[in-house]
Amino acid sequence: MATLYTQQSNNVAKTWMLMSAFLVIVIGLGFLFSRMYNNPSILYIFVIFSIVMNIMSYWYSDKIALSLAKAKPATREQYFDFYTLVENLSITAGLPMPKIYVIEDPSPNAFATGRDKNHSVVAVTTGLLAIMNKTELEGVIAHEMSHIGNKDMLLSTVAVVLVGFVAIISDMMLRMSLFGGNRDDREGNNLFMIIGIIVAILAPIAATLIQLAISRKREYLADASGALLTRYPEGLARALEKISQYGRPMQSQSTAIAHLYIANPLGSGNFAKKASNLFSTHPPVEERIKKLRGSL
Repeated sequence: MATLYTQQSNNVAKTWMLMSAFLVIVIGLGFLFSRMYNNPSILYIFVIFSIVMNIMSYWYSDKIALSLAKAKPATREQYFDFYTLVENLSITAGLPMPKIYVIEDPSPNAFATGRDKNHSVVAVTTGLLAIMNKTELEGVIAHEMSHIGNKDMLLSTVAVVLVGFVAIISDMMLRMSLFGGNRDDREGNNLFMIIGIIVAILAPIAATLIQLAISRKREYLADASGALLTRYPEGLARALEKISQYGRPMQSQSTAIAHLYIANPLGSGNFAKKASNLFSTHPPVEERIKKLRGSL
């Protein structure tokens, strides 16, 4: 029977699997690229880049995510209620106090990031702080603290860097395949060129699907863990209702980190609702609320 601890171990294993898969994909792209242009040095460059990006994704992915979100450090003096709630829930959960950040945005949302519980971050928008009462804010923070305790934030944050990098490499490869290079360099390598174009198109799609699969399952687990932490699932349920009713997207958003947030930062308009089952980084809010209230 699966437990919280097996889930934590699975997330650690999945992180290493994701980083290994990234190495294989990038080296594979480098091999095709080198064959297309009859230049072995291209493969060596790709290998070096893949290793460097894996290291960067582990050590600096949280900083990259915070930069993309335009988050700023929050002090106890500025945001006393937010700070003390995080502090109290950290003690309850038996976790070190994470660094806290605030994003200047009227759309209510939040996310957690960091490579482990000792280097964790919780970030919320000013919109979230403005519309939530104490129990609702506590529910949201407990959800984010659960991401830290469940050890799934590293997996999600690493995906930001690696998925984005695969997309950049694929785009560069596709452009060079179609428009770049010397015709003589590619003569006799038409098969590799065709394969390279196909792979360049499919690689970012596959990487994005991995990103979506990682995101949806972890949200349900964090909802359940957060409800256990506060002993009041209705607080998070009401918070999710308020977030979904706001509807409008965040002013400053990046699809690269959309899966980190507690709710889709792209909003919950008609198109988002229609596409949610296929392409959303989050499970339907209605389902999450139903599960939370079913636990009462």
